[in-house]
Amino acid sequence: MRYIISALLVALLLPTNSYAARAPASFSIARSVLSASSSPGNAYAAGLSVVRTAPVAGDFSAFGGSIVTAGPVQGDELLFAGSVYSRAPVGGDFRAFGGSISVEEPIKGDLVAFGYSVNDSGKVGGSVFIIAANATISNGASGSVTIYGNNVSLAGNFAGNVDVVASGRVSLSASTTIIGKFSYQAPEPATIHKSAVIIGGVQYTSASYLPDAGTSRILSFMSIGFFLFVRILGALILAGLLAGLFPRLAEAVTKRAYTARPSKILLIILLGFAVFVVTPVLFLILALTFVGIGLALLLFISYSFIVLLSLAYAGILLGSLFSRRYMNRETVLWHDGVLGMLALSLIALVPYIGIFIVLLLTTFTAGALLLIFFHFSFPQESDTPELL
Repeated sequence: MRYIISALLVALLLPTNSYAARAPASFSIARSVLSASSSPGNAYAAGLSVVRTAPVAGDFSAFGGSIVTAGPVQGDELLFAGSVYSRAPVGGDFRAFGGSISVEEPIKGDLVAFGYSVNDSGKVGGSVFIIAANATISNGASGSVTIYGNNVSLAGNFAGNVDVVASGRVSLSASTTIIGKFSYQAPEPATIHKSAVIIGGVQYTSASYLPDAGTSRILSFMSIGFFLFVRILGALILAGLLAGLFPRLAEAVTKRAYTARPSKILLIILLGFAVFVVTPVLFLILALTFVGIGLALLLFISYSFIVLLSLAYAGILLGSLFSRRYMNRETVLWHDGVLGMLALSLIALVPYIGIFIVLLLTTFTAGALLLIFFHFSFPQESDTPELL
């Protein structure tokens, strides 16, 4: 594993200067890496915790959970970690990707940082590019500065232009000097201290990040569509599992619908409808008494279970009837439940008629399931209780 990581580091992080290319490189890969010896060329490190205290003559690249650099680097730095702390000067460019990034010493080249929190208190000799939720530059920069974030705080001397796009607050501390132009986009004007000096002028663009009416409608339609997709997908998975795990129960429900007389089918539908209407009233009445609260809770759980099973077996029933009618197959398979539930979900989208059909099938399956459970619990000589 160490050799694979080393090969990837070498392939992705090639040296950027001729001296570093000629000098031998050093590799450190372990759970905890502590580099206390200097490197004449490039240095590469990977681990959960990486600490570099010795100088590096070339570039330094590291990947880990936490990275601390306390030794100067003459070349570039490239760091990937959950937390990055740069406590030594960098002679080239500094590039970091992580959750928390802190730079305390000067950087001669450019600074590029992507993270949740970026705090730069060292002077940057080149340009600055930051994308972070909270970005702070407290010692200025010699080149141009571009920041995308939520809350942005600036301090120090800035020799070039400063461009900020923020969704939160923008503030300039006392004695801040910007030689170039200060352009920022934010929901409200920046908090600029009265001692701050902006020579190139200020350009403010008001940006409200609250969606307008058209965008709100689009987002609402997308939310409804996502909800319907998740609901249908969950129903398909549940119907497929029930049809595959308990095929005899599905066959018993289908047999009652396929072979029973219309009068008996109507009685089963009325039984299911009565259960749906009477049971909520019953456990509400029980909940009014102190003694009946526990029984009402148990009845509510049983009622929810029956409703969920009835909806699932309504789709399974639809798929099973289709397989019996057009495929001449009485055995219920898992894909019968999936196809039936998909058809039932599409039928439910039809206004009025679709809801009526779903309610009709659900009440029938509720009544059929109650009859099957009753005969299973209290079998007679003519019954076959092996339905599950």
